[in-house]
Amino acid sequence: MNTTARLAVFGGALALLAAGGFVVGRTAGPVATAAAEDAGHGGGHAETATEVGLPGGLASSQDGYTFAEPVAEAGRFTFRITGPDGRPATAFDVEHEKKLHLIVVRRDTAGFRHIHPELAPDGTWSVPLTLPAAGSYRAFADFAPTGGKPMTLGVDFPVAGDYRPATFAPSRVATVDGYRVELAGDLTAGKTSPLTLTVSRAGVPVTDLQPYLGAYGHLVALRGGDLAYLHVHPDGEPVPGPEVHFAAEVPSAGTYRLFLDFRHGGVVRTAEFTLTTGH
Repeated sequence: MNTTARLAVFGGALALLAAGGFVVGRTAGPVATAAAEDAGHGGGHAETATEVGLPGGLASSQDGYTFAEPVAEAGRFTFRITGPDGRPATAFDVEHEKKLHLIVVRRDTAGFRHIHPELAPDGTWSVPLTLPAAGSYRAFADFAPTGGKPMTLGVDFPVAGDYRPATFAPSRVATVDGYRVELAGDLTAGKTSPLTLTVSRAGVPVTDLQPYLGAYGHLVALRGGDLAYLHVHPDGEPVPGPEVHFAAEVPSAGTYRLFLDFRHGGVVRTAEFTLTTGH
């Protein structure tokens, strides 16, 4: 993955997916959801990136590869990546210390998870996953098949129950487990945007961040409405804090949710932010 990643402008499909997107600064009441049985098992037509020109993460199929058979039950999430021959793929390149990075988030961007499933010989990926809150979730599989190019595929799956949507006001400061993370910089549509995230604890700058997946921080951005996906790695010389620098490019105006994974004291934590782009 390049340090500076691009999110393509997404037009007509935005209206189709916006109903599942997150809301900023608006209160909504509970919505009862009874998930369809086949939705949790990959039912329905697979949307193909090459068919409709979707950017990474918005399609379940690309270049013959498909995010297939997602099942979330009994505290585990399983799936397969099928290849151009229709069979489960079992050969993947290692990128950032893993063969596949899995992002799971509810469509209102609550409950973000960055996890790493294990691959069985039959091509089934499996990882422990408990999602106590009801709603429609989006899973992103970020991987590079051996002999192919890196790609990100996405698929929805349901968690049945009383859905209570979350709202997120614009924010540049996050607190998690006693850590304070501040975000400086703006996302500007159509331009490379430098972002700096500064980590401190109890008012003291953290200068001994630990490498996580080969870097001192990982940043994921999700665009409101369609959940277009951007995964960015630190820019410039690696320094173990307190600042971690990124460069991200988003061509479309809108509201984005940003998630920073950082490791300190042997524990990976996630700081969350909400930004609206300039024009």
